[in-house]
Amino acid sequence: MHQPVTDNPFVIMVINMVIVFSVLIAIWGLIELVHRLDPTKKKAAPPAAAPAAPVPAPAASPAPAAPAVPAGLSAETVAVIAAAVAACGSGVEQIRAIRPAEQPAWRNFGRANGMRTPR
Repeated sequence: MHQPVTDNPFVIMVINMVIVFSVLIAIWGLIELVHRLDPTKKKAAPPAAAPAAPVPAPAASPAPAAPAVPAGLSAETVAVIAAAVAACGSGVEQIRAIRPAEQPAWRNFGRANGMRTPR
């Protein structure tokens, strides 16, 4: 009858770990091979010879008036809000003022919800 090589659990653990890590290394090697042989990989673009001369901006109408900025807002915040408005399809010149909206309904909802939550 066949006898086991060892009954020591640490030896069995080491053997199993060697098997698992060798399989993982083999999979890693296959992944690296596929990355190197990948026919769909984009080729590196040749470097540009010289940067193109800057194109002069067309003469535009006078710059729109800057929106009113409350004392608590930074220039970066105003720029982000203006970019968001422009991304939605509206012109930046349509911004008249930027001010926080007072919405007590949200605050009251949070308070009421906190009171209804079982503890």
